[in-house]
Amino acid sequence: MKKGFCEKQKDLLIAQRKEILESLDGRNEQLLKLVETVETGDDVDIASDKIDRDLLKSLGDADARRLKMIDAALDRMNQGKYGLCLMCGKPIPEARLEVIPYAALCVECQTKEERRNR
Repeated sequence: MKKGFCEKQKDLLIAQRKEILESLDGRNEQLLKLVETVETGDDVDIASDKIDRDLLKSLGDADARRLKMIDAALDRMNQGKYGLCLMCGKPIPEARLEVIPYAALCVECQTKEERRNR
């Protein structure tokens, strides 16, 4: 894999990581505000706040999973294994990595993994 491509991807991964951490921090502030207001509302307000909390938690969980994948991709870069499929060891096409810079599997192995998890 070209060094310039890896450097570009590393910068992209670091930027995405920073964005997720800022987003999670903002959600934590929103959750704190919701917790503070829960006891003061009527039943409709309480139900609405619960829905908001559940949505924020769900979004936070998705970002946490993505953050783990980004950290793993950065680790693979440090080990010189970035861009190699974790299952078959073949190179992951640059086009795939441009779309999903934290991809750990080639398209073929990703498809097999998704079929297995159905």
